[in-house]
Amino acid sequence: MNAREALLAAAAKRILVFDGGYGTAIQNYRLGEQDYRGSLELTDDQKGNNDLLSLTRPDIIEAIHTAYLDAGADIIETNTFSSTSIAQADYKLEHIVYELNYESAKLAKEVAAEFTKREPDKPRFVAGSMGPTNRTASLSPDVNDPGFRAVTFDQLMESYYEQAK
Repeated sequence: MNAREALLAAAAKRILVFDGGYGTAIQNYRLGEQDYRGSLELTDDQKGNNDLLSLTRPDIIEAIHTAYLDAGADIIETNTFSSTSIAQADYKLEHIVYELNYESAKLAKEVAAEFTKREPDKPRFVAGSMGPTNRTASLSPDVNDPGFRAVTFDQLMESYYEQAK
């Protein structure tokens, strides 16, 4: 049975529970700049770049996944809410978007698989998290130029495609 079939079969048997917010869970760790950057050679501040923690502090992301699954979640999300080239541009990390998404998905899948192995009759699933970017195509960020847009539809589409890949 493939993952889609397993998800549909589980949903036919019971209400599936989705995990909760990762940003608030991460805030509970009270992390500093060094936690975010880890051993990576980065020039810009990274504090607040929660998605980067999948690379620099996977232990924290794994603990959050585990806590949600322990609490009864059937579906956990990847730690990729802001893993688009547009959002990561604020941290000058557009070049690692693929790695952020890949490693986050891999980590979530490993944790979900471990829980499924423990309880084969209650499979756990992973959903890719894709949040909004920090730029909007519907409003101008410049009050003096209401027609200006900081991002185009095509740029958004390309950024989300890259994240999904």
